[in-house]
Amino acid sequence: QVHLVESGGGLVQPGGSLRLSCVASELRFINYALNWYRQAPGKERELVARITNIPSDYLDSVKGRFTISRDDAKNTAFLQMNNLKPEDTAIYYCNADLQVSPWRKEDYWGQGTQVTVSS
Repeated sequence: QVHLVESGGGLVQPGGSLRLSCVASELRFINYALNWYRQAPGKERELVARITNIPSDYLDSVKGRFTISRDDAKNTAFLQMNNLKPEDTAIYYCNADLQVSPWRKEDYWGQGTQVTVSS
């Protein structure tokens, strides 16, 4: 059974940094696109960053502050978050997806980790 486990969330002051990690098990990691989503209270889940084998893509509001990376040998994805702002407060979720065929997509989610940016 596939598991994605996030860690690294917490409480940080504005301007601070956090590094989120996502470790996958029972998954051929290298084949999957890796994504970080977030969901703030009362808001819809949004894609923050995505990495495949092409240059990564970011939500406009985090460009220049967040960096997504992956270590396929360790089945781990990372999200380095710098210069955090209160509006970054949300539950952050790791997601792995693979378009298996034009009509089927494999999609796995972690349980989420809370990030709170507050003074």
